[in-house]
Order: sequence, then structure tokens, then C-alpha cells
Amino acid sequence: MIPSSLYLHIPFCVHRCAYCDFNTYAGQEALIPAYAEALIREIESVAARRPDATPAHSIFFGGGTPSLIATRHLSAIMDALRQAFTLTPDLEATLEANPGTVTAQSLAEMRAAGLNRLSFGVQSANPGELRMLERAHDFFDVIQSVQWAREAGFERLNLDLIYGLPEQSLESWQNSVKRITDLAPDHISMYALTLEHGTPFGRWAARGLLPIPDPDLAAEMYEWAEEYLTNIGYAQYEISNWALPGQESRHNLQYWRNLPYFGFGAGAHGSIDGIRYSNVLRIKTYIERLVPPSSSPAYPLSPATVNQNRPSQRDTMQETMMLGLRLVHEGVSDTVFRARFGIGIHDAFPHEVDELTRLGMLEWHNDALRLTPRARLIGNQVFMRFVGD
Repeated sequence: MIPSSLYLHIPFCVHRCAYCDFNTYAGQEALIPAYAEALIREIESVAARRPDATPAHSIFFGGGTPSLIATRHLSAIMDALRQAFTLTPDLEATLEANPGTVTAQSLAEMRAAGLNRLSFGVQSANPGELRMLERAHDFFDVIQSVQWAREAGFERLNLDLIYGLPEQSLESWQNSVKRITDLAPDHISMYALTLEHGTPFGRWAARGLLPIPDPDLAAEMYEWAEEYLTNIGYAQYEISNWALPGQESRHNLQYWRNLPYFGFGAGAHGSIDGIRYSNVLRIKTYIERLVPPSSSPAYPLSPATVNQNRPSQRDTMQETMMLGLRLVHEGVSDTVFRARFGIGIHDAFPHEVDELTRLGMLEWHNDALRLTPRARLIGNQVFMRFVGD
């Protein structure tokens, strides 16, 4: 029995950053109590119709800024999850937080509620870069938040950084990486800035008002970070993620291995029993559908669900390759793939595997197919070869 994961989307932010394209909203904090109640109702609605007691081994509060929610609401949501699901004894329970939105007391209360992992959105240690990104914190807030988290008993911490910023220098990037590693996080995520369509950054870049990041310099930043983090004891296990031994994010591994997860909250996505689904985006509409619940659709859907589909086996095989190849050492196991789909990787994708192997983009390691080191910077080009027939 494969354990599932639980994702809860918290779409509230004090300010929506100009580069963000997530389902987030600023200035709606007054709706937080009603939203927390709606989340609990959705959890109860889905759990009441579960056909089995498959355990859940990870919880992830993502956003948005989940640390804006009062700890009494987080505690009530965690209690609802305990009532609704069988949680494994070694549960990983993560909450995303922005430095500057937590206190020593709130972190202690989060830990008491059952959360045991935090992910802080640091993004940069450079004051000018933080202003450009419209972040409300400074690096002192990061240092203080990490200290408080450790004092509260959080033994697992992730710190996020963004590279490839407009006019960012290699020296500035190196300084940010070194300053966060000085804080000894257990896990580090590093993402290249993408100028998403529909965001202010995307519009400004299209009009020539924002310098377009230099892709060659961004590649140099990435390669430097790979080497630096390896030399100080972090293992890269996914294209954008590094961890100390045993500190990989279990919740994110669930996604990359294309395994089942429930999605709760406005705009959340889930994948359970071969059904992919997503919820309504707007906060008020989400609350209206769940308080009181409007209907009880077929499991695993909830009254908040607006889209659903059942991918074909071919679709699921393609998704498994696209996601699994992000795991730079693990890759996609042919044994596991064959057990799941009844066919081997090469049998399913003979032309793609042969060509990408010949081009030096993919390699076999034991029974797993994985990216070669030189392909990590252009992974999306490899992944797209497994889409569509």
C-alpha cells in the first residue's frame, strides 16, 4: 500500500510579489478564519467517502504565505487531518513561511501543533535584490527566524533562493549561497527566475522596462552552486534541490515519483486513484462552496472541485518520465516502471530513449534511466520529448 501525501493551499499574502504566478491574494486576511473552517470542511467531506485507510506520510502547507494563519487555525486544521487520515508515525509536516511573518511564540505553537519542518522563502541575501523582488524581509529577519525555529524544536529547515535575477552578479549570488549555508539548513532549494506571462515582471520585461536575465550567467550561477554545495556536504537529489543525508523533502519526492496526493484549498491540485483534479481559484467562492458544503461529488472530489480528468496509462507513463527524470541520481527505475505499467521504459519510449542517450542527455545507471550532468541545465528540453505522441 503506497502512502499518500496531503497538500493544503493557503493563498493569503500581505503583498503579491511582482514575479509570482501562484494562486495568491493580498488584502484578504479578514477571510482567514472562514477559510480555515472551509479547509476543515473539505478535509471532512473527502475523508468521509474514502474507500480505504491508506496512510498519509507527509503534509505540506503551501502558498501564498501559510505563516500568516493564526496558529489556532493551523492547530485546528492539523487536528482535522488526524481525525480524517491515518498519519504515519514518522510523518513529515511542512509549512512554508516568509521570514518576518513568524515569532518565537508562533513557531513554538506551530511545533506543538505537530508541524516538524519549515521552508523559509529567503530568495536573496542582497538588500537591493530583495527590494527588486518586493520582499518585505531583510536578511536579519532570516537569521532571527532560523534561530527561533531551532529554539522551537524544528530539526528540519529548508531555505529557498532565486538566481538569474535581472542585473544580478555572480559575486552577489555566491554571497547569498554562502550566507544561507552559514545558517546550516538541512535542505536548500534554488530556482531560476522565470518571467511568467501575466505577472508584472513578465509585462515589464516585454516592454523593455526590466532587464532580461542573462541565461549564460544564470547557468554559471547554477554550476557554481552545484559544486559549492557538494563540497560542503549537501547532496543534489533533484534539479533544484539539495539536502544533507536523509533530509530530502518526502512530500516533494511524492510529486516527482508521480505518486498519490490529496489537494485541499483554493486552487489546490490532487491526484488520487487515477483521477487528477483541481479546485476553484477564488477564496470567497471556495468558502461559499464549503460552508456549508454544497454537494458531495464522487470520491476523491470535493464541493470545491472544478476540473477533473482521468489520464490514460500513456499519459501517466509520460508524466512519470517527465517528473522522475528531475531526480538527478535516482532517475526512473525500470523495475518500478515495469511493475506499475506492465512494460519497460525502453519498450514504452524506444525512440526517445535511444536518441537522448545517443545525444548524451540520458544515461542508464544500474536499472534506472536518469539525466546526465550536462543535461541538468536543459532538463525541460529532455522532458518535453516524452510529451505527446
